[in-house]
Amino acid sequence: MTIRKKYPQVLIILVLLCLALSVVLSLGYLKIKNFADSRLAIKQETLFTLPSGSGRVALEALLLQQQVIAPSSLFSWLLHIEPELAKFKAGTYRLMPDMTVRDMLNLLASGKEAQFFILFIEGSTFKDWLNKLQGADYVKQQLIGKSNADIASLLALESSAPIEGWFYPDTYSYTAGTTDISLLKRAHEKMAKVVADIWQGRDELLPYKTPNDLVVMASIIEKESAINDERHIVASVFVNRLRLGMRLQADPTVIYGMGENYKGKLTRKDLLTATLYNTYSNSGLPPTAIAMPSLVSLNAAAHPAKTQYLYFVSDGQGGHKFNADLAQHNDAVRIYRQGLKDKNAQ
Repeated sequence: MTIRKKYPQVLIILVLLCLALSVVLSLGYLKIKNFADSRLAIKQETLFTLPSGSGRVALEALLLQQQVIAPSSLFSWLLHIEPELAKFKAGTYRLMPDMTVRDMLNLLASGKEAQFFILFIEGSTFKDWLNKLQGADYVKQQLIGKSNADIASLLALESSAPIEGWFYPDTYSYTAGTTDISLLKRAHEKMAKVVADIWQGRDELLPYKTPNDLVVMASIIEKESAINDERHIVASVFVNRLRLGMRLQADPTVIYGMGENYKGKLTRKDLLTATLYNTYSNSGLPPTAIAMPSLVSLNAAAHPAKTQYLYFVSDGQGGHKFNADLAQHNDAVRIYRQGLKDKNAQ
């Protein structure tokens, strides 16, 4: 009788223990859920990099080290009860202050890395592009110390293929660890496609032998005028000169040929100093482009206006005065120079 009386007591104790355990587990589960839905500890946008091969322990250590999350024993428990959140991928991610711990883990599991952007502007040179790449955040540098010939080889270009002018000016997105050479490849491939399309649809009887000639002309147009609406007229001047066997006499080609020797102002001596790019001393087009031309300049080179113009000079208002007659051109030059004197005298 005594043993039988003890059974109900044991059952009651077991039930109570199960209830207590259930309450503890429920409270623990609730705490873990609340932790998952809590905000990150960061106060501003933060870039977080998870190295390849990192496991759960390494991830938690990095998050704590960079103060992304507050110290808590609940983080590892969260990854155990919701294993889909533990499928994180290596990379660099953009974390925001309004993110929850769950949001962050979902982002790491998605593999949607932070996007960075680099802008290559028209009219800049290949040297400018290399300098910009060297200063770009999260770009893996592989071109430092490389010559143009080395870079051409890495781009799988022919040894004699020109580099200057053959990269499309645009904004390019990339993820952390993207190499400088891969960004250049994208820009080169885009330019090559654009030039091929424009070359195919160019006007007839233009004085260009190769697509590179068109790119060279476009680069000169790019540097001569910042006004889109007059670039096709600038193109007509240079095309007319080429057809007549006149030298282009384009100041930007002289500047490019001077390289580091150019100090911001051209002198008569500079115009008379021969370089491969000086179109005052050399006939025809320079051997390569002098900058990265825009789409507008490429189209202007392929479809120049139909004019008789052979000369142009700044009008002092940001545009140019065009003439077919040398005497009229000289008058326009005198007016422009007088305007500069009057402006400097004020």
